[in-house]
Amino acid sequence: MSSLLKNIIRFALFILVQAFVLNKIPALHQFIKPYLYFLYILWLPFSIPRSFLLIVAFIFGLSMGYFTGNPGLYLIPCLVIAFLRPFLINILLPQETTEVSYAEPSLKSMGWAPYSVYVIILTFVHHAVIVFIEWMSVGNFLFFVGKVAGSTAISLLLIFITEMLFSRKAKFRTNAA
Repeated sequence: MSSLLKNIIRFALFILVQAFVLNKIPALHQFIKPYLYFLYILWLPFSIPRSFLLIVAFIFGLSMGYFTGNPGLYLIPCLVIAFLRPFLINILLPQETTEVSYAEPSLKSMGWAPYSVYVIILTFVHHAVIVFIEWMSVGNFLFFVGKVAGSTAISLLLIFITEMLFSRKAKFRTNAA
């Protein structure tokens, strides 16, 4: 399966799972809201140009917002993590590793420690931004901190379960043309 087709299918699946499964789960607590949709942006290939990454994140966030009835709510967090993603990958992995290694971020391509740091930081940033947008209407700082912490914890659990259940066959990139 080509990389483009695989990412188009992922695009649709992540939106559908978030909109029609995770958003329909009754609240476990006022602070816990599971988000998994942004994993699509984290799983995009290393080689995607930064400008195209931002365009894909824009379309993905806008689509997610329209499917959930909150246009714009998911757009800003998607753009923020898409903007930070290349910087974080450059910090966590040496440049020659991303040029010669696997095609996309995963446990196999990055290793446990860098991949965990990558996922934890971008999950926290995503949740901080999305909860901040919600918090601006509520205004309670403890609500903001509690919801960021609770949502980040449950989302990290879902991300690592997803990573283990659906281990991706990461293709090794070579310099052969």
